[in-house]
Amino acid sequence: MKNLAHIWREEKTEADGSVTITAIIEDSKQSKIPLWYRVPAEHSSKITKSWDPLVVGSIFWGMKRGADLHVHGEISPSLLRNLEKLQIIWACWRPKSFKKIDVIADKEIEQQRADDAAGDIMAFSGGVDACFTAFRHAANRCGRLSRNLKAGLMIHGVDIPLKQKEVFERAYQNSEAILESLGVELITMATNFKALSLGQDAFAGMTGSCLMLFQGTYRAGLISSTEPYQSLVIPWGTNPLTDPLVSSDAFEIIHDSADFTRTQKMAMLSEWPEALSRLRVCWYGPQNQKNFDRLNCGRCEKCVRTILNLRVVGVPLPESFEQDVSDAHISSLRNLDQTQANEFRSILQEAEKAGISASWVNALKFCLWRNRLEARLKLFWYPIKNTIYNLLPGLKKQKQKASIWKP
Repeated sequence: MKNLAHIWREEKTEADGSVTITAIIEDSKQSKIPLWYRVPAEHSSKITKSWDPLVVGSIFWGMKRGADLHVHGEISPSLLRNLEKLQIIWACWRPKSFKKIDVIADKEIEQQRADDAAGDIMAFSGGVDACFTAFRHAANRCGRLSRNLKAGLMIHGVDIPLKQKEVFERAYQNSEAILESLGVELITMATNFKALSLGQDAFAGMTGSCLMLFQGTYRAGLISSTEPYQSLVIPWGTNPLTDPLVSSDAFEIIHDSADFTRTQKMAMLSEWPEALSRLRVCWYGPQNQKNFDRLNCGRCEKCVRTILNLRVVGVPLPESFEQDVSDAHISSLRNLDQTQANEFRSILQEAEKAGISASWVNALKFCLWRNRLEARLKLFWYPIKNTIYNLLPGLKKQKQKASIWKP
């Protein structure tokens, strides 16, 4: 029997000052999975009636399960063409995770694009990448490439769990103040997208679908780059190759600012004190209920590299960080993934280029050396460990002790 899932769109519901847009994904076993997006009622008129964003939000779910999608509504033909390319790429990158599927719509009708004056909307988290995108466009810092940025969209349910409403409210207040200094509106949205359990690979599907809900009101949606062109990590959930493929002719998704390193972004942000004082880069501190009043923990990997970005460009520690980082803590960072290691290598290169010879530079060199050594040891040890475990199954039942290269 063919693996076929159906997508239905429910009527908008309003309650407690919010409007909820819901898609129901019905799988081949007739299990119904809700995918919902919630915005303040004052923005209800900005939400499109098109089914395009719901298809973008569901495409990775279908690919992961190898289930064709029958969409009981209208889809833009241009979106279907782009999603075809998106699937081909991800099926090549992750053949064990994603399969190319068919997307069938009851109707294929191209949507109307907003006029030029409508401007653009961007995904805004309050971090370095998002602030840089906002600043360079709203302040017209990129010449002919400047976009007419009108709004930012802050999505609850991405880095801050839905149950942590107070944490999100504080983060929103900081982000609102940042964009207000540029005259840019900030809109909030909540979504249960993460309940689909698709992982980081589906980041553009999640963010693109949230932005695309505003097609017809805005002309394009911007997703800020995380890695520069010279050190791209592929596959990665957001990248300049596949982000634009969650676009249609009516609403373009733009992967923005990959021509800048994080340190270069920080150099430009040094001209914007409102952003520096309210930067939110931490993925740990704000979610820790004990430290929920903090914007940033000042200890995690992302906080550390942001502080080092600031040091390279000669910016004093802003008030968004309550504590500085020591050489010992820099040296102690372990288990860096490829993206994180690339970021720290970039910082080291920028520091050496600027002729910085402070003690923290040596601490960073040691950190990168040790992480590189431990990564090689893992590659050497894991095959041996697996062979031993296969030969002695009883060992699998024993609780493993932390190895010398684990924190």
